[in-house]
Amino acid sequence: MNLKTLAEALGLSQTTVSRALNGYPEVSAATRRRVEEAAAQMGYRPNSRAKGLATGRAMLIGQVIPTSTEHEMVNPVFGDFVAGASQNLARAGYDILLTRVPGDDEGKVYREFRARGAVDGVIVQAPAVNDERIALLNDIGLPFVVHGRSTGVDLPYSWIDVNNTQAFRRATEFLIQLGHRRIALINGLERMDFAFRRRKGYTHALEAAGLSSDPILMCTDEMTEEFGFKKTRHMLSLEDPPTAIICSSILSAIGIRRALQEAGLVMGRDLSVITHDDDLSYLKNGQDLPIFTATRSSVRMAGELLADALVQLISAPDEGPITRLLEAQLVVGSSTGPAPLQAARLG
Repeated sequence: MNLKTLAEALGLSQTTVSRALNGYPEVSAATRRRVEEAAAQMGYRPNSRAKGLATGRAMLIGQVIPTSTEHEMVNPVFGDFVAGASQNLARAGYDILLTRVPGDDEGKVYREFRARGAVDGVIVQAPAVNDERIALLNDIGLPFVVHGRSTGVDLPYSWIDVNNTQAFRRATEFLIQLGHRRIALINGLERMDFAFRRRKGYTHALEAAGLSSDPILMCTDEMTEEFGFKKTRHMLSLEDPPTAIICSSILSAIGIRRALQEAGLVMGRDLSVITHDDDLSYLKNGQDLPIFTATRSSVRMAGELLADALVQLISAPDEGPITRLLEAQLVVGSSTGPAPLQAARLG
């Protein structure tokens, strides 16, 4: 299906059809609806290069992947985010350009994007605390939306984020209500803003309950299955081990479960576990009954919302920053139960 065939089927000129699909104001609303409906029915999608020539845009969205974090490209969280973003960008006629660069060259790539008009906007992934990319992109004048926020940055910018602080505060409070007092945190890299906020929610909940946070029960690293396994095995060997663990990734939670099985312990009975479960397409948290109690937030939906916000910014750059804070849902699964001592009293 090409533009000529679609135009002939509608009995319109190719110019009229092209202008209708590209939102030109001189095309009537009725004609535009007729063309859009026919295009959808006949499976026509405008060629992004041709659309770019018509609109003066590149019809590309840039996403820079520093080589220091290139492993993220095989992370199911990253995959779900890109799937959601690319789906909605494609509907608006945009493609995603993924660019791998050394970490020190990221700013240089953004400047080149702007100078060459190579992309119309940028997705900023995995913001750090005091992330310098935000000020740079504001100075360059390239439309961008951040997946997350950056503590310490006071400049106006657009972002889509989950309320990490509240999610981990709620998870910690839930465990405290179950009688747990020795609660561990297996977190992501805390130079990253999401992990910084998650620790804050965890410690705030402990303090509010009159409990002190024990540094030996808090650890931070890349969120892998091996990290969850090794840290849990170490904590189980402590003289005063935790009765519950909160972790930042379902990948780490799988490692926690492996460590418990190796030790002959039952998750939910001997040790409770809460994970941040991003409702991943290819790593489901059980079906009817969740395996893990989780603070659930769809990263795919975050990608969809970010894509819509970025397209809006490109179309109307003077509208100002677009921000959206998503709340995670606490989903109770079979991985949590009363603290062991309390369970004995109840039994």
